[in-house]
Amino acid sequence: MRRTALPAVMLVLGALLGACDGETVSFADARALADGAASATDGKAAKFTTDVTAGTMRSKSQGQARVARTGTALAMTTDFLGEPLELRLVDKVVFAKVPENVREDVPGGKPWVKVSPDGADPFSQVAGGSIDQLAKQNDPGRALDQLRRAGTLTESGHADLDGVSTEHYRLDVDMAALGGDLPAGLSAEAVGELNGKLGKIPMEVWLDDAHRPVQIVLDLAPVLAASGVPDSAMARIVTRYREWGTQADIQAPPPEEIGEIPAG
Repeated sequence: MRRTALPAVMLVLGALLGACDGETVSFADARALADGAASATDGKAAKFTTDVTAGTMRSKSQGQARVARTGTALAMTTDFLGEPLELRLVDKVVFAKVPENVREDVPGGKPWVKVSPDGADPFSQVAGGSIDQLAKQNDPGRALDQLRRAGTLTESGHADLDGVSTEHYRLDVDMAALGGDLPAGLSAEAVGELNGKLGKIPMEVWLDDAHRPVQIVLDLAPVLAASGVPDSAMARIVTRYREWGTQADIQAPPPEEIGEIPAG
């Protein structure tokens, strides 16, 4: 009887183990996930779209990014404050194309300016921080680096995303561990003003079969809750990447097209 039952038991166990192996994901912790995805995307380019939702407000961006360990280059268009704005991020410098209706404020009417969160020119002082974050929040390399330094894996598995099989990871990002390099436009001062109420924020990452990100979602609802906004308010950033391997020749604007708005 035992000899007869043993092969059947082994077959059942084999089937169960095979099913578990089919659900096994590639990375067991946040650091391994970040390192694996960074290696898979180094030197490659993709197109992206980003939806930012905060309560009733919504903003969209689209463009392409060329990822490298030395720094991502990207070119994008976003509806900043309801108006289309073209941005480029090259060698860690953000360039913004000045809207034509205010281009007379730039000496020589030049179409591009450098934007810096701590710039002395009026454009940077008014919108420098927001524009800098708009560009950098679309950088998958930066998101992966934040996971490497401050992420904790909470759940993993497989999921279909628009009919494509992906590995789906849920993580928590510790704000304190990030120091001043905070996601989603959050400043260290703003986080400090929350008096320790903001500990971790959730992030989700979907990877394709080559370990490249196809979607990254950052849930900012804890930020609103810590700020006293009603729990019903939703806030999140959804960035989707597609066509990894696309050609993307992203360059800084020509020097003769870059102007400088005089400090006010």
